[in-house]
Amino acid sequence: MAATRIEAYRVEADQLYESYRSLTLAEVKTVVEHLREKLRIHIVKMDVEEMVFDLIGADASFANALRRILLAEVPSMAIEIVHVFANSSILHDEVLAHRLGLIPILADPAHFEGMLPGPAAEANEHNTLVFELDAAFVLAKGETGRQKDSSNGINTCDASTLKAPTRNVYAKDLVWRPMGEQETRLAERVPQVAHPDILIAKLKPGQRIKVEGWCRKGVGKDHAKYSPVGTASYRLLPSIDFVEPVLGEEADRLVELCPMGVFDIEDLGKGGARGAGRKAVVARPRDCSMCRECVREGPGVDRVRLKRVADHFIFSIESVGTLAPDRVLKDAVRVLREKCTSLLEAIEAEGRGDGGGGKG
Repeated sequence: MAATRIEAYRVEADQLYESYRSLTLAEVKTVVEHLREKLRIHIVKMDVEEMVFDLIGADASFANALRRILLAEVPSMAIEIVHVFANSSILHDEVLAHRLGLIPILADPAHFEGMLPGPAAEANEHNTLVFELDAAFVLAKGETGRQKDSSNGINTCDASTLKAPTRNVYAKDLVWRPMGEQETRLAERVPQVAHPDILIAKLKPGQRIKVEGWCRKGVGKDHAKYSPVGTASYRLLPSIDFVEPVLGEEADRLVELCPMGVFDIEDLGKGGARGAGRKAVVARPRDCSMCRECVREGPGVDRVRLKRVADHFIFSIESVGTLAPDRVLKDAVRVLREKCTSLLEAIEAEGRGDGGGGKG
């Protein structure tokens, strides 16, 4: 019985292209030709924050390489160095600096040189963006610094109902200070914070934060704050087949069993509303989460076959706001192409004998 249960939960791969093994030169050419003929991208959804697309005709190694580059090797701008001139808030300097570093900065990294120049490197208009933050909570003359707290439902003004006010400091309080000719060079896309309402700190009366943040260009493998995506993931396209038809009341039960609404009813024009003239069909295969509820029990057992299409990936990219998701994808493809070019050049150099480990 245990073996039967495991078999019922099994999800097979459909249309698997080729398993890894030693390939001849002719077979490698066949793989390349396959990619050229079959590889394509179909955009399913795209807005300013998220992009969903189908990567078709590739294998898992290609898809995973693209995913890892999206996460770790697409450059963006983030605050790297923080100069603290005043900080009397409750946050320690290093905590404040860390919070500032995680604020997404909307700036095109293509306009800047280098990758993470060291702290001793000279800051100039070509490698650094400067943001200033000067926030203070100063009471007006005559204010006591306390206000009535009516949250407990008490309307009296004794000491127990008074609380000190606070001032919220947000990301929108960061002000860009152009260096050199940056104001002219970056006029088409003025650097700014991607999300103005990010809370940085809370100030009590008399407290002040005055800092200067230097933004540098970096990638996610150096620090997560440089990753332009909150997440980049993919899954294989589900493929659901019927070994034999599910009809009548059993079809209705199968539709009810699926929590994702994958199945629907097709009226065959015979029988009553719940008669044998009704057949279960797969209406929304992309919505399938492979929860296997349809094959655990009921009419789907031994009738429904769950598979995944091995060369069809549903990709999802969620941008943190520093770059548009389609721009992140283009930059990731560019990085992948550069890696392939570098590898080919290294192989050719090794074959000519002028590589580091080549023989003369």
